[in-house]
Amino acid sequence: MSANVIVVGSANLDLVVATPRLPSPGETVLGGDFRTVPGGKGANQAVAAARAGAACAFVGAVGGDDFGRLLRDSLVAAGVDVRGLRTADGPSGVALITVDAAAENCIVVAPGANATLTVLDPADRAAIAAADVLLLQLEIPLTAVAEAAGAARDAGTTVVLNAAPAAQLPPDLLALIDVLVVNEHEAAVVAGRTGAGTGPDGLLDALLELVPRVVLTLGARGAAYGDRDGLRVRVPAPVIDAVDTTAAGDAFTGAMAVAWAEHGLTQPGAAPGDAVTTALRWACAAGAACAQHPGASVALPDRHRIDRLFAATYRGTA
Repeated sequence: MSANVIVVGSANLDLVVATPRLPSPGETVLGGDFRTVPGGKGANQAVAAARAGAACAFVGAVGGDDFGRLLRDSLVAAGVDVRGLRTADGPSGVALITVDAAAENCIVVAPGANATLTVLDPADRAAIAAADVLLLQLEIPLTAVAEAAGAARDAGTTVVLNAAPAAQLPPDLLALIDVLVVNEHEAAVVAGRTGAGTGPDGLLDALLELVPRVVLTLGARGAAYGDRDGLRVRVPAPVIDAVDTTAAGDAFTGAMAVAWAEHGLTQPGAAPGDAVTTALRWACAAGAACAQHPGASVALPDRHRIDRLFAATYRGTA
């Protein structure tokens, strides 16, 4: 089945500078090339889902500045439905990003117009009701995240939350989440286990006390899944030479939302089984394909690139 995904989230212009290494506190490091790239976790995941083959709509806010026009145009060019994208007074959101020679990054976000997205319109709620998957992150006000999740729950739309930037979440929001997607740092923050040295299995155990299904991204080590029915899945990531990991997590999450719908995992009573394994492998291929190229939204892979790396990595694997 084809996937219908809606993203409610942030749009930022990424100001990216390459540097031999990330600076320590108080240190100035001489950087290299500078680029401006459309980004924001919400917009990135919308572009990722659209390029992965979904019909994708985006609800968000940009400023009435040149950055806002660039962000809107980049979403339209990727095939994303932007009827839910508002233009707010003031500046658009901006992310300041440094990327070192090992493809690691450090990011600071100035929310700008994203902070104005506090409530949804009736048209937004109707679009959420028509979708298979609602994809959320935490770069917009929590009131909008909770309202969107509530609208999805009322309509029977699957709610996938990527809890980034990391934050502990209120119980009323946790009760609306169907699938939580987090990396190890985010998982520890959400679970309240920071500094405890908990491994992937322990993090899954802790998070499953809060939500029914968890996808734990492990970077170059792949991904893990757990649910309250007792299913545990672990998949490796493709082996690649990483260039820039900035949007790799967004590529993973957008592709996973698509695969979740295409493999019937959004249907009530769906038996996960091999479908979860396939969805996680495909999402890992998307994240790895993204990391092979510099930039955020410009590096997000299309379906052909994902399929090619998926086949090269997992063909013949049980």
